[in-house]
Amino acid sequence: MHQEIPKQFINVYDKPVIVYTLEAFQRHPDIDAILVVCIDGWHEILRAYARQFGITKLKWVVSGGENGQGSIRNGVEELARCCSEEDVVLIHDAIRPLVSTEIISDSIAKCKLFGSAITAIPCNEAMLYSEDGRASERSIRRDTLKRTQTPQAFPLKKLVWAHREALERGITNSIASCTLMVELGETVYFSAGSEKNIKITTSEDIDIFKALLRMKGE
Repeated sequence: MHQEIPKQFINVYDKPVIVYTLEAFQRHPDIDAILVVCIDGWHEILRAYARQFGITKLKWVVSGGENGQGSIRNGVEELARCCSEEDVVLIHDAIRPLVSTEIISDSIAKCKLFGSAITAIPCNEAMLYSEDGRASERSIRRDTLKRTQTPQAFPLKKLVWAHREALERGITNSIASCTLMVELGETVYFSAGSEKNIKITTSEDIDIFKALLRMKGE
């Protein structure tokens, strides 16, 4: 993002990106509590924003790990100390601020039904396989592919097992909860996503986010 602050704290229309995300879970009736895995040095800033914008469901703020998998593990282990192992946990990117009530609801419902829920959307583009990133000689059928998003939901007991088992097997840098489960030989199930459930990664994504917010307001 070429910014001096973490991208989840970038202000858009006088509100940090992460607050938009927190508000989506705050207003959902089936979300009981929120834990944020946060960059060191930003914990109190996050808590101040939570007070300012009325995020009363924020219960825990913990430090991140060495990578994404380590950060999620830190959050899971914190929940394991104070929550029921049967509780449904939704793991969500702080930089997906337009997650809808419908997406959250379907994630919870599918997780209760199947034991997991990976928010996903169809792959509509032509897909080419490349070893070097420069050229391709092979296509991949798009109807066999899914574009995954978050939230990704599992019972707490399953997440605790997965992260501890991964450490024992030497799996330390899986890029998402769904990929970690697949690497451990588990089957994961899909829930409904949306093209509007964007992940803010580049400055262009900020422009798209602003446009979607304006459209939502109108």
